[in-house]
Amino acid sequence: MLWYRAFIFVLTFLLYASFHLSRKPISIVKGELHKHCAASTEVELHSYKEYATQSQPVKKLPNESQCGWEPFDKNNYKQLLGALDYSFLCAYAIGMYLSGIIGERLPIRYYLTAGMLASGLFTAMFGFGYFYNVHNLWFYLVAQIANGLVQTTGWPSVVTCIGNWFGKGRRGFIMGIWNSHTSVGNILGSLIAAYWVSSCWGLSFVVPGVIIALMGIICFLFLIEHPKDINCSCTPPSSSRTYMNGTNRFRVQKPNLNTKETSQSQSPEMQQLLSDNENCATSLNINMPVSEENRNGTSPISFLGALRIPGVIEFSLCLLFAKLVSYTFLFWLPLYITNVEHLDAKRAGDLSTLFDVGGIFGGILAGIISDRLEKRASTCGMMLFLAAPTLYMFSAVSKMGLEATIVMLLISGALVNGPYALITTAVSADLGTHKSLKGNARALSTVTAIIDGTGSVGAALGPLLAGLISPSGWNNVFYMLMVADACALLFLVRLIQKELGCRMDHTLFKEH
Repeated sequence: MLWYRAFIFVLTFLLYASFHLSRKPISIVKGELHKHCAASTEVELHSYKEYATQSQPVKKLPNESQCGWEPFDKNNYKQLLGALDYSFLCAYAIGMYLSGIIGERLPIRYYLTAGMLASGLFTAMFGFGYFYNVHNLWFYLVAQIANGLVQTTGWPSVVTCIGNWFGKGRRGFIMGIWNSHTSVGNILGSLIAAYWVSSCWGLSFVVPGVIIALMGIICFLFLIEHPKDINCSCTPPSSSRTYMNGTNRFRVQKPNLNTKETSQSQSPEMQQLLSDNENCATSLNINMPVSEENRNGTSPISFLGALRIPGVIEFSLCLLFAKLVSYTFLFWLPLYITNVEHLDAKRAGDLSTLFDVGGIFGGILAGIISDRLEKRASTCGMMLFLAAPTLYMFSAVSKMGLEATIVMLLISGALVNGPYALITTAVSADLGTHKSLKGNARALSTVTAIIDGTGSVGAALGPLLAGLISPSGWNNVFYMLMVADACALLFLVRLIQKELGCRMDHTLFKEH
């Protein structure tokens, strides 16, 4: 059993790392799609000219060879390149809501494999524009929109799969480590894209596209969706429940137990988010309409049914603002470092990776703390509370020198990405197996998609707002980020009060 868990951990880590690996090339190739005309030379475009000579002649604008790749060689290149980002992010946000609903009605292995193969195709499609000399903006927009839609198959699928294999007892710590696949994928994608960006930028997309397609084949051959698929039980025999995930193959009848017996025999795999709260206030579940089919775990949950799970709306809105902050740093941090530290683009990009390094440690730390305290919402709230003043300090201290910037990047990355990582992994898995579902584990995909889809709306809004505000000064951008962190904390207040109040009630009861 331990070997299988380790295998699924590594496999899903690599699968989702390949998703991020295929998203990264666009940020690396932007500098090649548009160049500073004065700095361009004939040598820089030697490979393109060589290819153009061998292909059919195409009429080019006089400044095309000097300023980059048409249509991104014009003065409005910022708007055009921004359109590529927003088309992907908006398609991803919209598609995520549909992806979870579709995903829980299909076997995870088939659904994830199809998504990875399609993502490989559309990632490579962007690079085909180089080899086939395509200069139509809509070609690249369609490639980004289509890629954004099919990439939504990844997150709900891998979170559902790893949630099936790891119980709540150590879920925060395990998923904190597992969530570093995001940074690993970004780093690998940057290295691969940078290798070909100057000589043949088409390969910067084609190679990552081939990699994610190959990983899709590996997924089809080796992914094990649930321990029940190999007749391996994660729960004690006394807690017989129904487990459904994508198919109707496995059904274990749930015995009729009274409330006390059920709570005593509940396995670690089925312990849910805010379980103490549910013991303190059972009214959250009494009014939850659950059909007999849902009680047996044979019916996928509806979109509205998923929204009615206690905590889904609060955590979704919290992630919207938390992801807004994180993605603003992702898109604008290199430029900010360039302006403040007066570094070139490459050194600023390398330095900005420290924010991701801090995020890895922040995700692991958030997982450990939430496991020890058994309070997901309180852990997120504590880190969000500290993040707002830290961002103010970052805006002030980063102007004092490179050393201070490095320290603040690590601290800010940990506090900003810690709650983001915890909500998208452990919290989503907890809510997707909430006790109000009566053992229906098929809701995990829909719940994960709702939470991450709402967060993706913030991911699209953050860079857009930063672009509108930054001309008035970088301080105003940081004020916007601090307000976003405060809003994220505000949406968790009710859940934090329930967690703290319920623990206090248990303590008073034990004292008497």
